[in-house]
Amino acid sequence: MKPLLSLRSACALGLVSFLAVQSIDVMTQAPASPAPASAMASRVLPPRGIRRDVPLTNQIKRAMAGGTRDFTGKPGPNYWQTKADYTINVKLTPETQTLWGTETIALANNSPTDMREIVMRLDHNIFRVNAPHHPASMPAEPTDGMVVTRIAIDGVEVDLKAAPAGGGRGAGGGGGRGGAGAAPAAPAKTMATGLDQTVARLTLSKPIPSKAVAKIEVTWHTKLPGGPNGRGHRMTQRFDDTLFQPTQWYPRIAKYDDLRGWDTTTYMGPSEFYNNFGRFDVSVDAPAGWIVSGTGVLQNPQDVLTPKARERLSHVLESDAITTIVGPDEVGAGVSTLPGTPSAEGNRLVWRRVADNVNDFAWAAAKNFIWTATRATIPGKTAIPVHMVYQPERAAQFANAGQIARHALEFYSKLWAPYPFPVFTLQDGPSAGMEYPMVINSNQGAADHETGHQWWPMMVGNNETWYGWMDEGFNQYMNILSGADSRGVPPNLNGNGQSYGSMSGTETEAPMMWIANDAGTGYSYQTYSKTPLMLSSPTAPRNCVHDMVSNC
Repeated sequence: MKPLLSLRSACALGLVSFLAVQSIDVMTQAPASPAPASAMASRVLPPRGIRRDVPLTNQIKRAMAGGTRDFTGKPGPNYWQTKADYTINVKLTPETQTLWGTETIALANNSPTDMREIVMRLDHNIFRVNAPHHPASMPAEPTDGMVVTRIAIDGVEVDLKAAPAGGGRGAGGGGGRGGAGAAPAAPAKTMATGLDQTVARLTLSKPIPSKAVAKIEVTWHTKLPGGPNGRGHRMTQRFDDTLFQPTQWYPRIAKYDDLRGWDTTTYMGPSEFYNNFGRFDVSVDAPAGWIVSGTGVLQNPQDVLTPKARERLSHVLESDAITTIVGPDEVGAGVSTLPGTPSAEGNRLVWRRVADNVNDFAWAAAKNFIWTATRATIPGKTAIPVHMVYQPERAAQFANAGQIARHALEFYSKLWAPYPFPVFTLQDGPSAGMEYPMVINSNQGAADHETGHQWWPMMVGNNETWYGWMDEGFNQYMNILSGADSRGVPPNLNGNGQSYGSMSGTETEAPMMWIANDAGTGYSYQTYSKTPLMLSSPTAPRNCVHDMVSNC
């Protein structure tokens, strides 16, 4: 009977609370005769007992109090960002499907506090057998994950095997989930923990002072998973041993910001990223004859490309025509590329690319890539090259890719802000819908959508892991505008709002401000569908589509 009594008690308390809100004298005066109707009508009731302010999280309140954010969401006078610059040398061995890398990271602590730890992201550990996964993500094959064999900070070696006291969860100058509480004493030697997880920690013996730069050196290797069993984006990263499409492929510094300190969210598969901005100088050592594409501007075309390919590239910006740089009949060392430098593993070439002020770096390499190019004319700027690399048997999927990418770059540049980067590339491979700075792993099918991501999160670095709707959902909305513009018809926004009935009332539906990583089976709807639903309005003025600020 206790549940029944509890229910009755709750009902009684609820009734008393309701009456107390409605009439202040219900508990203080003796029972009285019913008041005349006229008296009841003239009674002034108190306001309802509900919150009327905008609820803010403790992190937002703290940032506003510290002057790093303001109520509009704009940066405050004390705003800062962590910066991480990468110099990476990576070698691809197709025979073992493995990347072998060394990198140097210049980590600029621009925060007002010292860093007592460094959090690193080792995303390839998701391919380990015991790694946690989202139900929608299944690696194509298990691997040993990201194998880190050396870390040094400012020339001092890090102990990769020591067992830290207290589980190794140090404080990071306000890091972790807000950094509440006193920081633990620094260990005698910097120690690494979690190297078999997607999130690892370096507990520092010597903190990185505020406004200082630390030099971090890492040596590592990782196998790229392949095969028919992969499910979900980024879970398959090669076709046999002839095409490789590495993503989240290098050890990197986790995001460190003014809201929560270190971002320690586990990489589960579907939800994406929240990265520091910086400069990338990446050299890829690959077999001669292989075409290597990627983020950034190629620094050494004279060292890797044939004179014929360089001549063809020199004419790309002259028209909207599709120019063939390396054709289907041009395959192999000395034909598709220069002959290369002899080594124990055969002739090889090093492709070096540099990208400034970006939040990630992606690349692809294949034995038989066709390479074509066209241009996009960015409003208010100049024309930029648009490259496409793809396998011969998939040429039909790239037949219209250049035109679609050009329209997207030009349309979104007019709608929001000019595309800021000097080049754009579409890469073929097992992941046919993924975005990175200056690069999309996409054919023509998702070219418009993935190009839209160059604005968010590549320009506006929102937290995709927590609030994926801020880039995926907003992108889905603006794709409707771009698609209609490309066809010369008015955009139809009615369908999204009308479709909500198919989800309404479903218990797996997550609210917008819910961590996307925890959205479970509702991830796709929360992240991709709810934003265009919210922004779609059949009663909005038609010119809102083209001038959302001034006319809406």
